[in-house]
Amino acid sequence: MRLAVMQPYLYPYPLYFHLIASVDRFVVFDCVQFPRRGRVHRAPLPGGGWLTLPLAPQPRDTTIQALRFADAAQRLWSDRLAALPWLGPELTARLAPLGADVTGYLVDQLRGVCARLGITTPLLRSSALDLPRAARGTDRVIAAARTLGADHYVNLPGGRPLYDPATFAAAGLELSFLAPYAGPHASLLHALATQPVAALQDELARLPAPERALL
Repeated sequence: MRLAVMQPYLYPYPLYFHLIASVDRFVVFDCVQFPRRGRVHRAPLPGGGWLTLPLAPQPRDTTIQALRFADAAQRLWSDRLAALPWLGPELTARLAPLGADVTGYLVDQLRGVCARLGITTPLLRSSALDLPRAARGTDRVIAAARTLGADHYVNLPGGRPLYDPATFAAAGLELSFLAPYAGPHASLLHALATQPVAALQDELARLPAPERALL
């Protein structure tokens, strides 16, 4: 069983969804520290800038699952979406309701994109897996794989410097990576608003399959 583990991103680039489509289970890593300069809470906009979720101030060591929306977040979010008329009514309606759970909102958006792209891989939250609290980094990823019975771990190309194939092999896991993405889309947000879904599906279908890491 192939597994991937990634932090939830707000409308990430196509390779993120290619990763989801390449595995049998996808774990949304929400039990780790929130990276304030990362992609969890924001999506890049064409021409520069970000579409950023209105989050409440959080302590530096806050985990992703503990994130909270700011006061008046729904009004702030509606204003931010209204400033992007190219989103169109369908995507705006999909984005608009924040709810109360930040991670739940992010996972719901990921599932919505997967549904539009025809990706059926189940998405699970790591906070629901009861992973060992002491496990960090590679050990936490391996713990998730063992909990779910995976024998093959797949990651984005940025994980190559982080993950040692021998460590995974010792844990009974094959390790593979996707090739770097050279396409035009920094985020699927603008792509979904301006391109036919069939064109995006075709782009994903043409991306290379995961490549096994050499020991």
